[in-house]
Amino acid sequence: MKLSAARDVLLKPLQAVIGVVERRQTMPILSNVLLVARNGELSVTATDLEVELVARAEVDVESGGEITVSGRKLLDICKALPEAAVVQLVVSGEKMSIRSGRSKFSLTTLPAAEFPTVDDIKAGQTITVGQDVLATLIEKTHFSMAQQDVRYYLNGMLLEVRGQHLKAVATDGHRLALCQATLAGEKLKEQQVIVPRKGVLELQRLLGGDGDVGIELGENHVRVALGGIRFTSKLIDGRFPEYERVIPQESSNELRADKELFRSALQRTAILSNEKYRGIRLIIRDSGVVLQAHNPEQEEAEEEVEVQYSGDDIEIGFNVNYLLDAMGAVDGDEVTLSVVDSNSSCLVREPGNDDRKFVVMPMRL
Repeated sequence: MKLSAARDVLLKPLQAVIGVVERRQTMPILSNVLLVARNGELSVTATDLEVELVARAEVDVESGGEITVSGRKLLDICKALPEAAVVQLVVSGEKMSIRSGRSKFSLTTLPAAEFPTVDDIKAGQTITVGQDVLATLIEKTHFSMAQQDVRYYLNGMLLEVRGQHLKAVATDGHRLALCQATLAGEKLKEQQVIVPRKGVLELQRLLGGDGDVGIELGENHVRVALGGIRFTSKLIDGRFPEYERVIPQESSNELRADKELFRSALQRTAILSNEKYRGIRLIIRDSGVVLQAHNPEQEEAEEEVEVQYSGDDIEIGFNVNYLLDAMGAVDGDEVTLSVVDSNSSCLVREPGNDDRKFVVMPMRL
């Protein structure tokens, strides 16, 4: 294998895939990237056996071939070279030499045949959505994913195709976030898949461009093609909770507030909340909402916020971080909080927008 390319051309695919290369690997080959050069193109593949990324670049291929080499070292070498440098990669025996100007490096390689790749994911259907739509679905829900929960099916995000909608749902058992987008074209087959946490965060990092993306949903994998990058992730094999049963129905006890005023009042009150449990009390009545917090050092905070409310008087406790996360995902200047009583969940949303719903469970204070 022998090829040459400008430094920046090589850097781009390496930087795109390096996020899934773990520094400490039980299998040495997983700290490598697979380089395949043929027909004037170089493809760079990285995997951690859960998420696979493939990025491509047009290069000058003198002789084709495939090999694996340390991803971090190759990236660091390319980064350290001058910006206008032309880099030549040559594989000879079990070594790869990297030359540029007066610089020369030699890296150890491992055979490409040993590198685990996912070729056919046996996709049941492909959905086409705008990159910005998929980015919004993830951005508005990812914060509610569980982290290292024994209920493994919560350590990820549900993607659901139903009717004309693509929904993203995440929950850690204490709060839930739902965001949906309307799909153009024909009605698609109903399908649910759970994408693992690492895959969701890696996909979020890659999104952000213009144009459409194709989402292929298989039985065990999801694959997203965006720009010159192909993202593939294993799916979590489990049953996601019936999330619709968790979302409270409309309640007459609904308060409407200026989002920024309410958020900043929550942030100030939170300063003196218990650092471990982050509990905050809301006393909701016609005259407004009183926010209270205290901590084991006997320190207290109290703040009053003017809101529109005409329901029953309610006293209820919440984890303030969960409320702040939900409000951060609400667009618009106003926010509504709906509660039935002091023991029921709170529904947070933007007035008149049913495409995004955030549920926060109450806590005893």
